[in-house]
Amino acid sequence: MEGLDLTVAITGASGAVLCRELLRALETDSRVGRVHFIASENSLRVLAEELGVYGRTDLLAKLLDAAPVKTMQHSDADIGASIASGSHPSNGMIVLPCSMGTLAAIANGLANSLIARVADVTLKERRSLVLCVRETPLNRIHLRNMTLASEAGAVIFPVIPAFYNKPVDSAEMARQFTCRVLAHIGLAQPGAYVWKPEE
Repeated sequence: MEGLDLTVAITGASGAVLCRELLRALETDSRVGRVHFIASENSLRVLAEELGVYGRTDLLAKLLDAAPVKTMQHSDADIGASIASGSHPSNGMIVLPCSMGTLAAIANGLANSLIARVADVTLKERRSLVLCVRETPLNRIHLRNMTLASEAGAVIFPVIPAFYNKPVDSAEMARQFTCRVLAHIGLAQPGAYVWKPEE
């Protein structure tokens, strides 16, 4: 399968709708050949509480509202998965949302789960790693871990919605945020709002 090879991870922070929108956009983007999806154990509770999506069975079909064509799921416990190796031809990784616990594991090189291992490999291979961190307020540990991850090559992309596009609801806010994330890695999306100040 030709096209970009990307990994998307969802962790236990609030914002499951954002990951759902990201997966849907990637699934339909002709420039993307394969998406590797990893859901942390803690993310399953957030998916249930925020989206009414329960369990691992047919998780992708539930999130995509259709059987996945190019997206495949990996267990977060499977540290021997192909994407855990630097030899896997990946174009990058997005963690959305990225919990402070996952950030800490990545920033300190723990590689104690598939998510943290793939992020570690992404950094060492100098590939794009986008961490959409989600927490407020931030304590000094959070800030230091973001600095560590940034210094290692990650992009810290906080989950902060825009309001200048006058979103009509939270779904539109989620769509526009994921458009910003995808534009950052070179996958500009149709329908993305572009700021055009009055002249």
